[in-house]
Amino acid sequence: MERPTMPDYQHLTRHSPSTGRGSPDVWGVYEAATGSIQYVVACPETKAAVVIDTVLNFDPAAARTSTESAERILALIEENGLTLTRILDTHPHADHLMASHWLKQRTGKPNAIGEKVREIAKLWRDYYHEPGAFQTERHFDALFANGDTFEVGSLSFRVMLSPGHTLGSITYVVGDAVFAHDTLMYPDVGSSRADFPGGSAAELWDSIQAILALPDGTRVFIGHDYGADGRDEPMWEATVGEHLASNKHVKKGTTKADFVATREERDATLGLPERMLHALQVNLRGGALPEPEVDGNSYFKIPANKF
Repeated sequence: MERPTMPDYQHLTRHSPSTGRGSPDVWGVYEAATGSIQYVVACPETKAAVVIDTVLNFDPAAARTSTESAERILALIEENGLTLTRILDTHPHADHLMASHWLKQRTGKPNAIGEKVREIAKLWRDYYHEPGAFQTERHFDALFANGDTFEVGSLSFRVMLSPGHTLGSITYVVGDAVFAHDTLMYPDVGSSRADFPGGSAAELWDSIQAILALPDGTRVFIGHDYGADGRDEPMWEATVGEHLASNKHVKKGTTKADFVATREERDATLGLPERMLHALQVNLRGGALPEPEVDGNSYFKIPANKF
């Protein structure tokens, strides 16, 4: 994480209403411990909905999981008369455990992520020395490629490959909304780090430019916020036009060379996210804990002196 989180805003929820036909209703729910924003995205006509980047709560000191955040997401869906159809993630997150597996077990709905998770899994099998682990087809019902489309009620979703933060990050575009995960941050913060295994500041620039080529009024929903100087309240929605006008790292007039230099200089000062070595071995299993051992318990495997 780049800044402390803001626990006073635990489970802060905001609704961004549909702007017309083909435009989704969007609810963002803040998860304070990791600065994550979870999304419920719904068709205003049919009430069909998906969730994006939901969080499985995790106490790293005790290595204990809980489902408070995911249960709140399900309650929000019920309160608004929505019907869940898919469980979506944008990438295998490094800073939180994902609730995809738990939600799939609870609801029976299929889960999905980008197809390049296969390549991310190959990298992390080596880091964890787990040659047979992370069989992605077992853990995800769909693996999206760049340009794939799918329907949710009357809404049409399109998948954009957005490498940089990870080599397999994807963005979901639906009507006038785009779910840009950890590619962009709020304009007063700029962009997210690109130094994880498989990451690239140059590729991150290209992915951001593809997002910012969408119409100026497109609502951009980001994956994290930790506050900024002069602002404590978490924010996660800004338009393409607002990013072009004021994004700290990529506003109009910024060059790729300047961005890469700024991003790489910043990344060189960052330590690993607190939950990263726990999270990747879970998230590459779709949010499932490692297989229980003979005593019925799951155990995390943490590599020593590899990072």
